[in-house]
Amino acid sequence: MKKASSARIEPFVPNPNKELSAEQREELLRTLETRFGEFTNRHTGIAWSVVQARLDANPQKLWSLFEMERTGGEPDVVGHDQVTGEFIFVDCAAESPHGRRTTCYDRKGQNEREKKGVHPRGNAVEMAAAMGIELLTLEQYQELQELGHFDAKTSSWVETPADIRKLGGAIFADYRYGKVFVYHNSAPSFYSSRGFRGMLKV
Repeated sequence: MKKASSARIEPFVPNPNKELSAEQREELLRTLETRFGEFTNRHTGIAWSVVQARLDANPQKLWSLFEMERTGGEPDVVGHDQVTGEFIFVDCAAESPHGRRTTCYDRKGQNEREKKGVHPRGNAVEMAAAMGIELLTLEQYQELQELGHFDAKTSSWVETPADIRKLGGAIFADYRYGKVFVYHNSAPSFYSSRGFRGMLKV
């Protein structure tokens, strides 16, 4: 899968300053526009000019998109809410975003792992919240897979139902053998090939 940007992928680090410089903003918009034009199947019938107008009216969302891009997510428009007028951006990198891997599912899972002297990079739930995005649900993940083949070599945590999490588990998914597979794991587990994908409405 082609990439619209060759920028260096960085791990996510919480940053209280959620403002972009003019240069960062312009570079991000160029990257998003280029990707938008390369993958028209993800947003049939939507014009970039309309998307950019929405971004211009909601500049606070650009920081979240910047963080999605910076950590290797390659966000792109995959839908449009006809009721609210919002455009739906999702991480569309071919593999699970590199800057968000080696993460447990949530804080409780991370704490359990760290009590054993092992330190993951963080956890998916808190990282998504800090970035201002939402963890994909399983349904959203499956819908994304209809637009291409994602996570053929990696896997991604997805939002886990409360009843499963209560029992200590969490779920993740990937794409293998032409199919989407859904698995379970203990929430404290983490792997260098597993991150998470997020969604942002603008």
